[in-house]
Amino acid sequence: MRSKLVVLVLALALSACRRDAASEHLSQSSEHDHGTAAQATTAPATDTAAPAPGPTAELPKVTFGEASGFLATPTSGPAKKPALIVIQEWWGVDDYIKRETARFAEQGYVALAVDLYRGKVTASMEEAHELSRGLPEDRAMGDLKAAFDYLASREDVDPQRIGVIGWCLGGGYALALATQEPRLKATVINYGRLITEPGTIAKINGPVLGNFGDQDRGIPVDDVKKFSAALTAAGKPGDVKIHEGAGHAFMNPNNKQGYNAAAAQDAQGRIDRFFDQTLRANISNS
Repeated sequence: MRSKLVVLVLALALSACRRDAASEHLSQSSEHDHGTAAQATTAPATDTAAPAPGPTAELPKVTFGEASGFLATPTSGPAKKPALIVIQEWWGVDDYIKRETARFAEQGYVALAVDLYRGKVTASMEEAHELSRGLPEDRAMGDLKAAFDYLASREDVDPQRIGVIGWCLGGGYALALATQEPRLKATVINYGRLITEPGTIAKINGPVLGNFGDQDRGIPVDDVKKFSAALTAAGKPGDVKIHEGAGHAFMNPNNKQGYNAAAAQDAQGRIDRFFDQTLRANISNS
């Protein structure tokens, strides 16, 4: 009965994640496009000046069971490396997610971007809304668990040093995976839907880092504070920050209306330090 309750709580939270993402993105007046959206006129230029997108990362596709993803591996480092499961936004595994995956590999992680949409990717908000609403939650969680098992089985991965990171839709799934995969060493949630039910929070084993914006209309500040308090009440290590002046998807440079350079840089620094401390500390170079 208790396990059924946990599954129900997760299902409701992930469903709400998709609704909140849709509400936030679809309420904007222009598309989250690769250069076609008009710049917002109400935010300071320093907050919306996104860097030019880097070259598309060419990553090999790997399969694990019925699931697949894009893999980036370091060119050097110890024989057994830390690893990361990288979870997409509602757009799918687009160039932004692939570049982030490649960046983690450059830092020494075996990084796997799981393709939850199984080949589909879009720059259209309407289509992203449809894809996210049509994503079967049980299949998505199965794909993420299979991704963990795949990484843990690789000869170049230390199975005791696997973490997960997600943004938006992927942030909610990162948290959900943390409650269902006890072997996860570390979890990063970037503006993803949250869970506060004590029994579900109690299932998280590793530390949690969260980055949220105080202007995010889909994930209210009160919800973020309740989540942080729930982690504390359960005795779970958590570092949750609400970035002032930042809205939803503030880290994505493709988000022409909502990219916030200062908040994005701060959040990225927090992520890199967090994974360095939780996954790379005291790692052997042999």
